[in-house]
Amino acid sequence: MTPERLAKFQRVLNHRQPDLTLIADQVNKPQNLSALIRTADAVGMERIHAVAPKEGYRDYRGTARGSGQWVEVVTHDTYHGAIDAAKAQGMKIYAAHFSDRARDFREFDYTGPCAILMGAEMQGVSDAASELADQHILVPMVGMVGSLNVSVAAGIILSEVQRQRQLAGLYEQRRIDEQTYRDTLFRWCQPQLADYCHRHGLAYPPLDDQGELIEPAAWYRSVR
Repeated sequence: MTPERLAKFQRVLNHRQPDLTLIADQVNKPQNLSALIRTADAVGMERIHAVAPKEGYRDYRGTARGSGQWVEVVTHDTYHGAIDAAKAQGMKIYAAHFSDRARDFREFDYTGPCAILMGAEMQGVSDAASELADQHILVPMVGMVGSLNVSVAAGIILSEVQRQRQLAGLYEQRRIDEQTYRDTLFRWCQPQLADYCHRHGLAYPPLDDQGELIEPAAWYRSVR
C-alpha cells in the first residue's frame, strides 16, 4: 500500500454522500450498468440499487459484482424493493420519465436525501415504478432524437446533482459515519483479508496509519 494510494482512499471516503443513490430499473446491457456504477462513484455515491432484468439475470449479477469494487450494488428482484429501500432512508425519488408532470431536471433541489431512478434502455422507467416517484424529471433536447442512452442521461443529471451539492458544501467534510469509514477503508486496503473475515464471520482487525495490519502475526494466531 503506497502512501498515495491510501491518501486517495481516504479522500474519496471523505467525499462520499450517504444520502444520495441511484436506482437502475432493469437496465439490461452490462456496459450501461457498468457506466452507471462508474458515474455513481464519480459523484460520491457509496451504493446504488439495481433491479435485475427478467432476462440475463446471471450476466447482470456478474457485471454488478465486477463493477462494484468501489460502490456497493444492492440488487432487487422488483422495483418495489429498490424504491422502498431508498424511501426508508428518507430519500425523495426523482424518476427520469416522460410524462405530463415531468419537468426540467435542473428545476429541482438535490441537496437533500434523494434517489435518481433510471429505466431500461428501450422502455425507460415503467409506468408502475414511476407512480412511486415523488417527481418526474427530463433532460430537455432540441435535436432530432427523442431520447438519450441511459448512462448518458444519468451522467447529465448527476452532474447537476454534484454541482448543487458542491455549492452547498456537502463535499467539504466527511458525511459517512466512523464505522462505515473504517470498514470501507479496510476492504479497500486489504481486500483479500476482508474477504477472509467475511467468510469466517470475523470482525475487521485495526489498521495502522499506513493501511497495514497492526501486529499481523498476533492476529493470525488469534483466529486459527
